[in-house]
Amino acid sequence: MFANNNSNIPKPLKILFFVTVFIAITSAVSFVVMCLWNNILTDVTSVKPLTFWKAAGLLLLAKILFGGFGGGKDKWKKRKEWKNKWMNMSSDEREEAKSRWKAHCEKKRAKK
Repeated sequence: MFANNNSNIPKPLKILFFVTVFIAITSAVSFVVMCLWNNILTDVTSVKPLTFWKAAGLLLLAKILFGGFGGGKDKWKKRKEWKNKWMNMSSDEREEAKSRWKAHCEKKRAKK
């Protein structure tokens, strides 16, 4: 299905499909968070039950605080660049890089 980039599906229809899927997944996850919160935390602690929209807001807040936004493409680009660099190294260069990385990790462990 995705192998053919020249599909006959119009671009607005593709965008509508992905927006619909995004909304459906976000709604499902918000509903699960709401159910878990209301069924577990209200019994264990003295917190108030969550509404659907508060659960969605809590997910957004968690994404902002812990996940951030964007940067995914850069991560993959850097990973691909590193892989290409690694594949073009000689075996001596690879061993030197491994030893430098090992020394770096040991220095970090010693600080802890």
